[in-house]
Amino acid sequence: MSHAISWFEIPVKNYKRAKSFYSTMLGIEITDAPMPGGNYGMFPYDEDNNGVGGGLAEMEGYTPSAEGVTVYLNGGDDLSVPLGRVEAAGGRIVMPKTDIGENGFMAQLMDTEGNKVALHSWS
Repeated sequence: MSHAISWFEIPVKNYKRAKSFYSTMLGIEITDAPMPGGNYGMFPYDEDNNGVGGGLAEMEGYTPSAEGVTVYLNGGDDLSVPLGRVEAAGGRIVMPKTDIGENGFMAQLMDTEGNKVALHSWS
């Protein structure tokens, strides 16, 4: 097993709003992947599926939450860059960029949907 996680899904109430938030914050393109009964968008991932991927899901049974599992998204080369876009994109920082020693840096935020998510980078 090369990764502990192979896929993640972030539940959303408003797919278009969430897509705009994550695209803006991370400087990425979320690819629409419509599903029966809802809206779905995929974060970029390795096409050979050896990398970790994930999506935004607006469907019955998917409820955003600030409780439970925290997903750490790749903050790129410098965590300050996506973190600097959080509030302008409609989110709220709940833990600023924090040095975690030899493991780099982390921060936590609330997205536009009410999910607590985190960012990680090595600088």
